[in-house]
Amino acid sequence: MSLRFTYLLLFATIFSFSQNLKTPIDTVVTTTHSTTIKGKAVNYKAMTGFQPVWNTDGEVMASLYYTYYKRTNDNKGNKRPLIVSFNGGPGSASVWMHIAYTGPKVLNVDDDGYPIQPYGVKSNPNSILDVADIVFVNPVNTGYSRKVMLKNGKYEDDKTFFGINADAKYLASWINTFVTRNNRWESPKYIIGESYGGTRVMGLALELQNSQWMYLNGVIMVSPADYKVLRVGGPVSSSLNLPYYTAAAWYHKMLPSQLQSKDLLDILPEAEDFAVNKLMPAIAKGGFISDNERKAIAKKMSYYSGLSEDVILKQNLDVPNRFFWKELLRDKTGQTIGRLDSRYIGIDRVETGTSPDYSAELTSWLHSFTPAINYYIQNELEFKTDLKYNVFGNVGNWDRNNDNVRDNLRQAMAQNPYLKVLTQSGYYDGATTYFQAKYSQWQVDPSGKMKDRFYFKGYRSGHMMYLRNEDLIKANDDLREFIKNSAANGKAAKY
Repeated sequence: MSLRFTYLLLFATIFSFSQNLKTPIDTVVTTTHSTTIKGKAVNYKAMTGFQPVWNTDGEVMASLYYTYYKRTNDNKGNKRPLIVSFNGGPGSASVWMHIAYTGPKVLNVDDDGYPIQPYGVKSNPNSILDVADIVFVNPVNTGYSRKVMLKNGKYEDDKTFFGINADAKYLASWINTFVTRNNRWESPKYIIGESYGGTRVMGLALELQNSQWMYLNGVIMVSPADYKVLRVGGPVSSSLNLPYYTAAAWYHKMLPSQLQSKDLLDILPEAEDFAVNKLMPAIAKGGFISDNERKAIAKKMSYYSGLSEDVILKQNLDVPNRFFWKELLRDKTGQTIGRLDSRYIGIDRVETGTSPDYSAELTSWLHSFTPAINYYIQNELEFKTDLKYNVFGNVGNWDRNNDNVRDNLRQAMAQNPYLKVLTQSGYYDGATTYFQAKYSQWQVDPSGKMKDRFYFKGYRSGHMMYLRNEDLIKANDDLREFIKNSAANGKAAKY
């Protein structure tokens, strides 16, 4: 190699590293597409790019990456329903529902959601794009969304973005800008959030009303995380997990024959009743429960969970989810079951221990999602960038203080007679269990005066129920039905 070539190579290397990787502030790429949904042709535009968020001084403090799908071959135009879609984490990109649930493309996976090579996407004949336009939003540090340097050379403080209330505040402002720019103020509006996104949309419902004067027709929570019960321990949180144990044990054929021979939906009401009326007060008694009652509860827990009475007694009736994932199949196959979807099976280094080495389902899903979203954005949406797509991004020490989102949702509903709520949960979800989601609904409105405006739908799959093809079809149809049922149809917003 000549000395001249060496110098040229060194110069080129230094030059390439001197180029700062910058976040686009305000840009969009538009492509046109056509697909078939429910047997009918749907033409649409896909607009993907960045829209800024401003601070109180009017400076751009962040730029959020989004993808907006707008149907073009119907007669409703900008009066079509609009759904703003978030995932959770916090710190998760809006990739999961985007290319696996409601969007016009879904992953190449088998009918149960397991990855297939070659990775990629295919048309989604079940997408709700036939009845509503959708925008998928990536909060700061997820997807391509990033903070932007201020004029003083610094960045906005993390606390502006990374917390329950801060998150709702800046995202509500972003939604206002989006709705204004895209002339969607006349549209019936919905927000949908998965996992932590459930907390997010409960908070957003009131923030949009109080700060942006934007009133919604619907709030949709997919496998919602409610931090009033999630991982807090105690009699309520612990006992609410029991019906999920029943579902997972039923799937793996670990229940007694009296239960195993019945359909899942026939046995879950029994487990729910036991959890609320027997197990919850028993755990509440702690060490002062009588020996006879402790043994009777352990026997019934064993009946509904597939775990042994001995193991349950050693856990003092309070069985952690992580222990259940490790224990259920320990003596049968020595395998673990998945956290987010307990249909999935894992293999640990040793069979002993109190929790699995890894989440079998998540590693399986990342096989499919990461290559697919990167391919899809670059090649089909034609958006080019050197930024890394953060499937999971760093959101620092998330501030969960002053968590009043349940009451925020209640207040939003009280102020807005149009507003209805749909919860969708998978029975095999061990992270945000379906019965916790039901309980959270019960707690939103203690008066019971609005309970006819809440809807719950359960599915025979896990956290991302839509990965199972049968539930992909059913869950999207449930969304269509909810949009129809929450339409104003000319009625005034009054009690």
